[in-house]
Amino acid sequence: MSAPLTFDGRVVLVTGAGGGLGREYALAFGQRGAAVIVNDLGGDIKGGGRSSAAADKVVEEIRAKGGKAVANYDSVEEGEKLIQTALDTFGRIDIVVNNAGILRDRSFARTSDMDWDLIHRVHLRGSFLVTRAAWNHMKNQKFGRIIMTSSAAGIYGNFGQANYSAAKLGSRLTETVMPPDLVQSLKAEYVAPLVLWLCHEACQENGGLFEVGAGWIGKLRWERSLGRTVRQKNKSMTPEAVRDTWNEICDFTDATKPASIQESLHTLVDVLSRVQDERGIKANPTAASSSNPSSAVGQTLPEMSFTYTHMNCILYALGVGMSTKEPDHLKFLYEGHEDFSCLPTFGVIPAQSAMTGLGSIPGLNLDFTRLLHGEQYLEMFRPLPTSGTLTSRATVADVLDKGSGMVILLDVHTYSGRELLCYNQFSVFIVGSGGFGGKRTSQKAVATAPLPDRPPDAVIVEQTSKDQAALYRLSGDWNPLHIDPSFAAMGGFKSPILHGLCSFGFAARHVLKQYAGNDVSRFKSIKVRFVKPVYPGQSLQTEMWKEANRIHIQCKVKETGGVVLSGAYIDLHADASVGAAPPQTDGLKSDLVFAEIGNRIRDMGSELVKKVNAVFGWEISKDGKTVRQWTIDLKTGSGSLQKGAAKADVTFTISDKDFMEVVMGKLNPQKAFFAGKLKVKGNIMLSQKLEVVLKDYAKL
Repeated sequence: MSAPLTFDGRVVLVTGAGGGLGREYALAFGQRGAAVIVNDLGGDIKGGGRSSAAADKVVEEIRAKGGKAVANYDSVEEGEKLIQTALDTFGRIDIVVNNAGILRDRSFARTSDMDWDLIHRVHLRGSFLVTRAAWNHMKNQKFGRIIMTSSAAGIYGNFGQANYSAAKLGSRLTETVMPPDLVQSLKAEYVAPLVLWLCHEACQENGGLFEVGAGWIGKLRWERSLGRTVRQKNKSMTPEAVRDTWNEICDFTDATKPASIQESLHTLVDVLSRVQDERGIKANPTAASSSNPSSAVGQTLPEMSFTYTHMNCILYALGVGMSTKEPDHLKFLYEGHEDFSCLPTFGVIPAQSAMTGLGSIPGLNLDFTRLLHGEQYLEMFRPLPTSGTLTSRATVADVLDKGSGMVILLDVHTYSGRELLCYNQFSVFIVGSGGFGGKRTSQKAVATAPLPDRPPDAVIVEQTSKDQAALYRLSGDWNPLHIDPSFAAMGGFKSPILHGLCSFGFAARHVLKQYAGNDVSRFKSIKVRFVKPVYPGQSLQTEMWKEANRIHIQCKVKETGGVVLSGAYIDLHADASVGAAPPQTDGLKSDLVFAEIGNRIRDMGSELVKKVNAVFGWEISKDGKTVRQWTIDLKTGSGSLQKGAAKADVTFTISDKDFMEVVMGKLNPQKAFFAGKLKVKGNIMLSQKLEVVLKDYAKL
C-alpha cells in the first residue's frame, strides 16, 4: 500500500475557511501535518456582517487534534495581510487555496451593479490579490501550490447566477439552488481529498480543471470543432459564407482539443498560409484523413544536392557562437588558417531540407504549422570538407503514434561522391496527428541516455548574441519564428526564439573544446532531445560528464535554469582516426610531446589553469628555421592547445632537438637559456611554471 500523503513543514492558507469546503480543507491539511492559516471574514453567504467566531472555531478544532493553526479575519481584497499572517506566524507560505465566496442570486435583469461588483470583488479580485501576494515567496523558495475554487455554474452557467457564473468561470452557497437531498450527497469531505492531492509536492498536475462531487472526480478540457475556412484571397468574407458552412463549423465530429494558446494558433497560421497560397475554402487543416501514416514507412524522398564553399562553413560557425575574440576559434573562421576546418555539426545543414520534403510523402498529410523538432542524431564518418557538392538521400525510417501526436523518424545519409560523410536522424513530432492506431515505439530510433548520478565534470557558460537567431538562419532555416516578432507572438512567444539546432551547435562546440581540443577528427556522433526554447541574448550553460569516450551533456538557460537539451551525449574517437591520415609531423619529435600536452589539458585543464594561469607560446625550429608554432592557453576556461601563434604572456623559441632534451631532463632550461639555445620573450618569470606543464603532465 502506498504511503499516506503528509504535509509536514508546509504552510497553508485557506480563504473562506470558516465553514463548508474551506473548513474541510483546513481540517484535512491540519490533520496531515500542515500549519494552517484559517481565513474567514465571518459574514453571511451574501457578504454581509463580520465575525471572528467562524475562523476561531476551526482553529480550535485543528489545535484540539494536535495541529497548528492561526486565524485571520481580513477580507481577501487585502491579500497582503493574509500572506503576512502566514509569514509572521510560520515564516513561509507554501499553499494557497482560494475558496472564499459569497452569493447574490438574481435573474440577470434584476442584478444590480452592487450585486455584480461584490461577487467579482470577492471571487475574482480577491483570488488575484491573495495569489499575487504569495507568488514571489513561492517563486523564491522554488515551491508553491495554488488552488482556484470554481463551480459548475462557472463552467456551464446557471439561471439566477449570472454574476456568480461569470466570477467562477460549493459549500453553503449550494443550499439556495439545490434540493436538500442533493446537497447532502455533495459533502465537502468528498472534495477535500482532490485538493490535498493537487497541493502535494508529489503531484505534478498544472493548469488542470476538475469537476468533483459525491465522491466522483473528472478532468475537464476544451474541445473545438474542425471548423471551416470561409474566406478567399482578395475577396471579402461574407455572412452568407458563414451561413452556408454553418453545419460544418458546428460539427464536432473528430473534434480537436487544443491545450495551449500555441496549439490553438497553429490552425490560424495554417489558414493564413492556405489563403495566401489561394488554396481556396478548405475544411480545417487538422481534419482527420483517411490516409494511413504507417504506410509512409520506407518511402524515400528525391535525392537532394547541396553545394557550399568556405563561406558557408564560416557563416555556420558564426551562427553557433564562434568569435574572433577566441584565438582557438580562428581555425573555423579563417579560410587561410593552416588547420581551417568545418565544424562537425554543420553536417545537419545539407540534410535539413529533407524535413520540408515530408509533405510529399503519401499517407502523411502533414500540417507543418504543427511540426515540432523533437530529437536529433548526427554521426560523422569522416570530417566534412570545407567546400564541395554533397548529395543526401532521405528515408522515412518509422512513424509512431503517440496519441496526442505523430512522431516521424527521418533518416538522411549524406555523401561526397560515393563516400558516406554523415548520417542524420530527425525525430519530428506532429501535434494533433496521433490516434491512427500505429505503434508507439521503434527499435530504429537512436535512443537518448540518462545523465550520470554525480555533479558535472565540466561546465561551460556562454552568452548568445541578441542577433544569434538572425545570424543562424542564414545557414538555411528561414522559419519566421526566429526573426519576426509578430509571427513569434502568434506562437505564444514574447519574441523570436533561437533555433534548436543552434543550441545543438553551441553544446557540441563546448564538448569539442573541452574534451577534443577542437580536433574535428575526434568527433564521432551527437544525440539530443530538444526541450525548451532559448531567447537570443540568454546564456547557454553546457554541463558535461565524461565516461570513457562518451560525454554526457545537459544544456540549460543560465538565467532561468530551464533545460534546453536533455538526454544528450557526444561520442568521441579515442584518437584522430575518422578516416583521416595520421598528422604530418615533418619529422618533429616535439609534435608528440605537444600532442600529449593536449591530451593532458583535455583531461586536467581546469586544474592546470588554477596552477599556471598563463598563456605560453612556442616556436620550434629545425635547421635554423621556425617550422612549428604552438599556443598553450592555461589562463581561460579549461585550457586549450592550438597550432599557430596567438597573443601569449611569454614565448619560447627553441629547436626541436633542444626542446626534446629539455623535456627528457637532459638539458637544464637555465643552461639552455644562457647558452642561447632557448630564447624567451615576454614575462620571463613565468618560465618557472614550465615544470608544471612539461615535467608533470607530458610524461612520454
